Amino acid sequence: MYAQLRQTASMRAATFLQLFLVFSGLAEAFYIPGWSIKSYADKEQIPLLVNKVYSDNTQLQFAYFNLPFVCPPTGQRRIGGLLSGQNIPLNIGEVLRGDRISTSDIDISMGQNNECSYLCTREISRKDLNRAKEMVRDGYVVEWIVDNLPGATSFVTVDKTRKYYAAGFKLGFTDSSSGRPRYFLNNHHTIVLRYRNAPGRAGERGNKVIVGFEVYSKSIGPSNRRLENGCPANLRNIDQNFELYLAPNHTTAEDPERYAHSSYHPNPANEVVDENDGAMLSIPYTYSVYFQEDTSIEWSRRWDLYFVNQEEGSKIHWLAIINSLIICGLLTGIVLMIFAKTIRSDIKGYKDAAAEEGKARRRRNRRAAGAAGASAGSTTPPASEKMPVSSVGVGSGGLLDQDAGGSVDMSALDADILSEEDEALEDVTGWKLLHGDVFRKPAYGSLLAPLIGSGMQLLFMAFGLVFLSAVGVLNPSFRGGFISFGVGLFVFAGVFSGYFSARVYKTFDGQNWRRNTLVTAILFPGLLFSAVFVLNLFVWAQASSTAIPFGTLIGILMLWLCIQMPLVYAGAWYGYVRVGAWEHPTKTSAVPRQIPRQAWYIRDIRSVLLAGLIPFAVIFIELLFVFQSLWQDKSGYYYVFGFLAVVSTILILTIAEVTVVTVYIQLCSENYNWWWQSFMVGGGSAIWVFLYCIWYYFAKLHITGFVSSLLFFSHSFIACCVYALLTGTVGFLSTYAFMRRIYG
Repeated sequence: MYAQLRQTASMRAATFLQLFLVFSGLAEAFYIPGWSIKSYADKEQIPLLVNKVYSDNTQLQFAYFNLPFVCPPTGQRRIGGLLSGQNIPLNIGEVLRGDRISTSDIDISMGQNNECSYLCTREISRKDLNRAKEMVRDGYVVEWIVDNLPGATSFVTVDKTRKYYAAGFKLGFTDSSSGRPRYFLNNHHTIVLRYRNAPGRAGERGNKVIVGFEVYSKSIGPSNRRLENGCPANLRNIDQNFELYLAPNHTTAEDPERYAHSSYHPNPANEVVDENDGAMLSIPYTYSVYFQEDTSIEWSRRWDLYFVNQEEGSKIHWLAIINSLIICGLLTGIVLMIFAKTIRSDIKGYKDAAAEEGKARRRRNRRAAGAAGASAGSTTPPASEKMPVSSVGVGSGGLLDQDAGGSVDMSALDADILSEEDEALEDVTGWKLLHGDVFRKPAYGSLLAPLIGSGMQLLFMAFGLVFLSAVGVLNPSFRGGFISFGVGLFVFAGVFSGYFSARVYKTFDGQNWRRNTLVTAILFPGLLFSAVFVLNLFVWAQASSTAIPFGTLIGILMLWLCIQMPLVYAGAWYGYVRVGAWEHPTKTSAVPRQIPRQAWYIRDIRSVLLAGLIPFAVIFIELLFVFQSLWQDKSGYYYVFGFLAVVSTILILTIAEVTVVTVYIQLCSENYNWWWQSFMVGGGSAIWVFLYCIWYYFAKLHITGFVSSLLFFSHSFIACCVYALLTGTVGFLSTYAFMRRIYG
């Protein structure tokens, strides 16, 4: 049932109405949280699924049932033939994001309130107690799921006019009022399910749909009186919270028996504890279930409460778009000015100079032919055809000068013709001098071609993900859909990778296209897979659900080797054999020109850093929201893909324009090595993004632990490399089109 809901949500989302809405108002992001409505009859069983625990202070997630201090599943049969503790089938995106969804033992029946039910009493050792303390200290949050909705903690906005949800609920809390931290575990959970009548015929039959899922947790200590069934006698008045504490088996300074019945405990710094002393702590777990009718929430809008708090940032999103438009507009003006004034006049002068050069060459040929005829005629001229010397210009400054033997002096003719050519070509400077070198194949072109191919593969994947998210196909209810579609698009975009890599490779006069195809299919995916595998070893060692299972790694490997590589080969064959290389508008000279000394601001790394700062200025505001969603609000969902689509479009235009302007300045300095430079300038903003990641780590995050820090910086570095490859390809292709235009 859960799998069917997710499948139908992804299959029925692409409609003409959605396409109309996204193109008419792309900046206003929207989502379609699923089309298949699941309704419940009165007293019908509703499954509660448990997923994982996660924290903003660490990158390690853990499956809920793997925690040693929660109630283990009993294995009893639940609704739909499922057994408690049985894992729900997951898509590849859910697995990669660390989801581990299982059926719980909590009984929920539609419309049936349950004041209290006893779940279990878990006995934990001192070692497990310390594990619980660490997780409470790190602020771990629990994720439960009912009807595809994550259990949420309810809040109100600052002005107290609207309620909003934060997905998940706290595992426990820390109290430092006594001078040292004390850790308390939440062992009672109040589940509130909001419902309304189902639409259509199901509603006529009395069925209900769930429009809200809230969880309120409490910590109930052993001093509170409990009934025979294990439930607290009074859930509203709690005398004592449940502290995660066991009296030490031995102390160096204080006697533990002295404080056995006191709320004070000795300082842990003075304790010498044996974790294997056999001491056990009993943790009783109970839960309550309440149903509340809520007609103010439509089923199709039930996810809105998870985003109300994020809507406060809509003004900032608009500020980001305005900032991006201003920067892009200025760059567009510069590019248009280059085309309309500088390049147009330069091209006109370049063509006029070429025309004048042709005319001068023709005049030189005619005069040389006439001079040769005159010289030949002077040896044996007929008497009737002899001309006076003055008629052909004899003497100083004349074009022709006869010596005593009647021969023609050609030096004066050459000097005169060359002076005319110099006048015609005196304006040919800068980039116009490079027509014989500008398309000279670059060094290490066999490496640049596979990088361009992989960049086109990533560009297709990114465009597909943003588009599908903006039209609502990929939405929060389709759990793991974003990553699943990303993997699928990346694999099938291998056709584009092979095609563009092969064409660029043949343009560089490459001969072994099969070798280039193999490098394209292995280079970037292989490096990415290797990095993920190495990082996975560290996560495996922590027994985290973030670790990718071995079977999933084998599946990804098969996708790479058995599907992507053949697609890369097919695209490369078509691009190299059937289509061929791009034809350059000018021929390359045999001897390369000498490149003069370059100004400091256009030297390799300096121009990359300076030019990369402009695209970074376009996206840095939106990056704040993306980072907050990825690293801080793991329980939240990034949903403003309309804004992201607009900013991404502006970013691509900005990168293309920045690269064109930068390379044009380089060409004006008579430096024709632009192939690699255009790629690096296009991806130069990735350096600033990575520096931004470092700043964000120290300024905004509170990540602790070596493995979590390693995951943050490794994932950030990989993401920046992907971004650099994508944007570098945009810069390269836009610059190549620019070159063909001005030299064509």
